[in-house]
Amino acid sequence: MTPGEGTAVRLRPPRNTLDERAVGWWRTQCLLLTAAPVVPLAVLGALIAPARFWLLLPAAVLAAAGTAAAALLPLWWFRTHRWEVTQDAVYVRTGFFRREWRIAPMSRIQTVDTVRGPLEQLFRLATVTVTTASAKGAVRIAGLDHEVAADLAQRLTRITRDTPGDAT
Repeated sequence: MTPGEGTAVRLRPPRNTLDERAVGWWRTQCLLLTAAPVVPLAVLGALIAPARFWLLLPAAVLAAAGTAAAALLPLWWFRTHRWEVTQDAVYVRTGFFRREWRIAPMSRIQTVDTVRGPLEQLFRLATVTVTTASAKGAVRIAGLDHEVAADLAQRLTRITRDTPGDAT
């Protein structure tokens, strides 16, 4: 038996939180998603008098639900999302009720991408996507400060370049 064989690996929670601006980014996304159905319903309700009640009622309900979601969910997401990069792996933990841990060993990383959509640029944030050979898909770390994301992508590229490939 080789050293470490047969022993269980115990992961500790990842240390890093996302940038606090991610809360505003998520709130803006929630409000934009809420506005997509609410605005047309409200406009139609204002223009079509016979259907006004039946158009404005769902608009009001959706607006209230979307506003509540925008106020509460981003705070919850911020408290539950964690990430960390070690010499051996990238790992991300998300979720509260259904907790998910995604681990990408350095030897399995194929590409590292940094993406900044228009809203992320507005909030000076970025998303780092680590692609592996996993059927589950890429490991994403969204809501990072754009400079932290760029440094992380450089670091991951350097570490994976210096890490021998998985022989299995």
